[in-house]
Amino acid sequence: MSLLMASVLTTVPISAVNLPEKSVILPENPVQQSTQDNLSQVVSPAEITPPEFVQPDITTSSAIKNKYENILRKSRDKIQLISSPNLPELKDTQPVTEVVQNQESTEEFSPSSHPPDSDNPMSQVTSVSQLQDVQPSDWAFGALQSLVERYGCIAGYPDGTYLGNRSISRYEFAAGLNACLEKINDAMPAAGYAYANNKINTVNNEDLILLQRLQGEFKAELQQLQQRIEVVEKQTSELQGNRFSTTTRLFGQAIFSVQGTNSPDVDLFPRDGVPERQGKTNLTFTSSAQLTLATSFTGRDLLLTGLSAGNLGSNASLLSTNMGRLGFESNTDNNLVVSDLSYRFLASHNLGIVVGTAGVNPINTFRGISPLEGSSDGAISLFGQRNPILSIGNGSGGIGFDWQISDRISLQGVYSAEIPNFPGDTKQGGLFGGRYTAGAQLSLAPTNNIDVGVHYLYSHSPDGLLGGGIGDSQLISPFANPTAFDTQAIGATVAWRINPNLHLGGWGGFTSSKPSNLSGSVETTNWMVFAAFPNLLRPGNLGGVLVGQPPKITSSTLPDGFNFPNFSDGGTAGGRSDTSIHVEVFYRAQLSDNIALTPGLFVIFNPDHNTANDALIVGTLRASFRF
Repeated sequence: MSLLMASVLTTVPISAVNLPEKSVILPENPVQQSTQDNLSQVVSPAEITPPEFVQPDITTSSAIKNKYENILRKSRDKIQLISSPNLPELKDTQPVTEVVQNQESTEEFSPSSHPPDSDNPMSQVTSVSQLQDVQPSDWAFGALQSLVERYGCIAGYPDGTYLGNRSISRYEFAAGLNACLEKINDAMPAAGYAYANNKINTVNNEDLILLQRLQGEFKAELQQLQQRIEVVEKQTSELQGNRFSTTTRLFGQAIFSVQGTNSPDVDLFPRDGVPERQGKTNLTFTSSAQLTLATSFTGRDLLLTGLSAGNLGSNASLLSTNMGRLGFESNTDNNLVVSDLSYRFLASHNLGIVVGTAGVNPINTFRGISPLEGSSDGAISLFGQRNPILSIGNGSGGIGFDWQISDRISLQGVYSAEIPNFPGDTKQGGLFGGRYTAGAQLSLAPTNNIDVGVHYLYSHSPDGLLGGGIGDSQLISPFANPTAFDTQAIGATVAWRINPNLHLGGWGGFTSSKPSNLSGSVETTNWMVFAAFPNLLRPGNLGGVLVGQPPKITSSTLPDGFNFPNFSDGGTAGGRSDTSIHVEVFYRAQLSDNIALTPGLFVIFNPDHNTANDALIVGTLRASFRF
């Protein structure tokens, strides 16, 4: 499992608002595998693993170098041109040399006088019958038989095959030719021409003339081979001298987007059903960027350092509703911020631990179920990213785990604080003060094409805000004094891969919040159904359709004056009387492995759960670049 298992923790690109989606480990089992198969078909893999922005691997150059060295090792410094003074006078075709082969020898053939290298894939054969894929009916059988049994200079592969139909380069032929020459030269004694043994083969004058000519013809190729090795050695040395790190990899992502909305009439104070203002946003062109450094010290751990910057902020204040927010918002005023600083390691073969001051929350710790999740290449809206209850608490730093219980069952847990580094008032921050969340997710794979996540979260809020950032996230009237709330949330997400080109799914969530010093409670619900169309029109592309209800207060039984649904009419008890409906479509065109272009549109009917509000339309064109 090693580093690959831990690397799944770098799931979604980091932004100031939307933290990266990562899980703690990636065991090899149907639960995670089915999710991985799903995401590989629907969502770019970079959303599960750090964007496949891997630095060039110098092992490729090393492999090329080794290939040439293995060939050259068999020929260079051992090639002895057969010059005329060493040849007997060519008066006839009688044998001039007798070459001896020991039938009992099982040593591997080496084209040099040195022992064969351990990585030499060829082994000696003493008879053509030892080659499994050479038959007497083959047109080259006679030639092979002569080379093997007469000269002993043709070898087979370790599996007993010759692979005679495979093409070779002139360099490979040159190396093979020199191997034969060395075998013949080694067999020619310095004095005398005969050896006594149980098998004698002959090398005649015509053979020697032909071999001499061939050796001279391919001398240029052997010289070029040496030059190419020198070039590869130089390039390898340069890569080794300038590579980033032996233990750290750098991943990056940049998003450019154009977005805008219509100008709907807004009933800000829902008492008489008459709009008081008009929501309006400018057409904007924005960008964000994220860099992640992934460092491993042991091969079974991962230190993530995420840096991000962007200038796309929320449009909620201009539209008087947060239902038009985009899933790739990142507003740091283009200042570089640390968005992830966490350490992940394997405590055992099936238990992963994550701890950090930034980037540790339910979104990053729980395994992703929805195939449309991903700020850079998933759904375009914030509501379309995932079940909103997973964002409760707006956690940043803490500790979490991922436990693979069986092949089809896993459990993730997390404790996360919003401002873990705040040393002041415990009601505002600190590891166990301010806003914090503890939760767990049971991930199931009942079949190979169905994934289910069952969520539970407990959250404490010092000011009556859930922290989800979408729909009814405020629990108390704005005219009342802020009050601390404790919230329990349950929900589930399901994804069903009907076939490689059609995936269906959805989620639902419920929260119940009780104030610390007031009677009553506040309850909310949300739901979403979606269809994903992988490889739509072209392999690698993705289409998506989503329909759902953003979080809605269905019941509020706080004392009069404290209830949010009727805050403008005395704050009396009761839930929302109207319902907002979210409808979204998008199409991601994967232009290359590193570039994706996603036009998208979503409409909110009855924004802010109020029929007096005009429908809100949000359109965007998102361009994602990965490196």
